[in-house]
Amino acid sequence: MSKIKILVIPSDRTGVGKFRSIDPHLFLQKLYPENFHVDIIFDVDFNDFNFWRDYQIVSFHRSIGQDMDRSIQFIPVLKSMGIVTVCDIDDYWLPTKEHPLHQLIVQNKINEKIVANIKAADYVTTTTELYADEIRKINKNVVVFPNAIDPNENQFKEPTPESDRLRIGWLGGSSHLHDLMLLDGMVAKLSDIKDKMQFVVCGFDTRGTMTEINPQTGEQKQRPIKPHETVWYEYEKIFTDNYNIVTPEYKNYLEKFIQDPFEGEESENYLRVWTKPVTSYAKNYSKFDVSLAPIKPHIFNKVKSQLKVIEAGFYKKALIASNYGPYTIDLTHCLKNGEFVDGNALLVDEVRNHSDWSKNIKKLVQNPNMAKDMGERLYEHVSQRYDLAIVTKTRSEFYKSLI
Repeated sequence: MSKIKILVIPSDRTGVGKFRSIDPHLFLQKLYPENFHVDIIFDVDFNDFNFWRDYQIVSFHRSIGQDMDRSIQFIPVLKSMGIVTVCDIDDYWLPTKEHPLHQLIVQNKINEKIVANIKAADYVTTTTELYADEIRKINKNVVVFPNAIDPNENQFKEPTPESDRLRIGWLGGSSHLHDLMLLDGMVAKLSDIKDKMQFVVCGFDTRGTMTEINPQTGEQKQRPIKPHETVWYEYEKIFTDNYNIVTPEYKNYLEKFIQDPFEGEESENYLRVWTKPVTSYAKNYSKFDVSLAPIKPHIFNKVKSQLKVIEAGFYKKALIASNYGPYTIDLTHCLKNGEFVDGNALLVDEVRNHSDWSKNIKKLVQNPNMAKDMGERLYEHVSQRYDLAIVTKTRSEFYKSLI
């Protein structure tokens, strides 16, 4: 049997491109070289038909290239050439109004164009069955390939230093303010044990621009965003109880927004960790013992992937998460009537957001060995399901079935 030739068109070179397009197909080529030949190309020429005819499968994330309209028109052309088209998607096509990109997406009808690409494709691949159920309303040919990681990648092998404190961490991006607002007031409720723990926020980033609109002329101007205008400043206020849990010296340092080291920060009740590139960001899991994953209940969050579960599990971290959407797929609650039972996480129901984040953290501070046990159980679960080699085997069988 001749090799199946696959063209992969990622949406970017970092971020989602790594997890949904680049790494999965590099692994496919690595593990099954006798079955597949993979090319990963970012910029394609729609007019070079000889180029396209060289492939049997074209896999793309959201659209073929950046021109979504052209992609919608070109997918039927590929079909007419006998080429199978596979559209991958990981996030819901229309974020909620509180998402920083909502207005831009609506104005440019990006959500409608994503849906049109999904409709046009032969097959759609996505991250969870929860999202697959939504996509089947548009295209019935949906296959789930969960996000997965290569545990041998260096960024997933960083050792965690010992500490006499229980370190509570959150790692994420700049679109989670309303999720993290679920934790507002949590830190103050833990003031009696604050010196037995440390909060850690990873991914801190002050880069970006601010758009200012002249109310008289409507003229728009962009300027560099000031650090205290960033969402990360708001995150930090949530995790420091408005800087009340840090020393005056450390507060003064934090408000300078510099990356120079602060002597003695390991003994502070809060630690700021600056952003890292997608090739090394996961090393930040080594800076804490318990990972937090709060999400608000709405469709965009419901169909997100469980990547935070997977990453925390491979790092053997205890996890406290919202009992909603992607976190209901793999997680089972560890408490019953206040006592620990078999499970791999602590889950917070929506109606308990006001109390259970702090209660669960306090429970782990008082029982640090339970945090280690939870991390081990979570590792046992994710390592058997979300190792990239395991998911790649399923992907190879799917691609073979198409030809």
